[in-house]
Amino acid sequence: MDSNAVLKTRLIGQIFQQHYAWLCTRLAYRTGCSHSAEDLAAETFLKVWMLPDPGAIREPRALLTTIAQRLMYERWRRRDQEKAWLDEVGEGPECLQASPQEHLMLVESLIAIDRRLDGLSGQAKAVFVHSQLEGMTYAQISLHLGLSLGRIHQLKTLALGCFNSPAASVGPATVDQQRGRCGRVQRGVLAHCRPDAAQRI
Repeated sequence: MDSNAVLKTRLIGQIFQQHYAWLCTRLAYRTGCSHSAEDLAAETFLKVWMLPDPGAIREPRALLTTIAQRLMYERWRRRDQEKAWLDEVGEGPECLQASPQEHLMLVESLIAIDRRLDGLSGQAKAVFVHSQLEGMTYAQISLHLGLSLGRIHQLKTLALGCFNSPAASVGPATVDQQRGRCGRVQRGVLAHCRPDAAQRI
């Protein structure tokens, strides 16, 4: 092990010893479960270990809070999306016939789509869902949302741009594959986010 690796191990070890119990206590308060808190704390320190220069950390608790907050948000978000799927999955005959593997693939695709839309406004998300998942025309969306046709086109273009960027993990083809398959379930899953998760832990 070279000197840099030894130094990194020592620094991370010091941060762990000084702040792990504190972080677990904070997370247990927020999650209401000590086991979930320990899991999140472990994931948080794994993220810290992956940082290129832990020696640059000046405020360990602020950094740990930020990382843990992001991880907790992702967990809550996925839990709510999966709950939305389970709540709705029995409503449509096609969903009832789907295999567990197909259920998993659909949920994973919807979660990926939702992540791509995460930075958009509520109006842009609504336009995307109405257009891509419900098959509504611009005129129908305009009447439903009370927006001009020009604004609808602008928001639709903005939403589709999320899937055309080089960093996009899903593309328009993925969205098209989901259209018509358990449409109400899709809307329910995409609607289940946790804005309150962005609060400080």
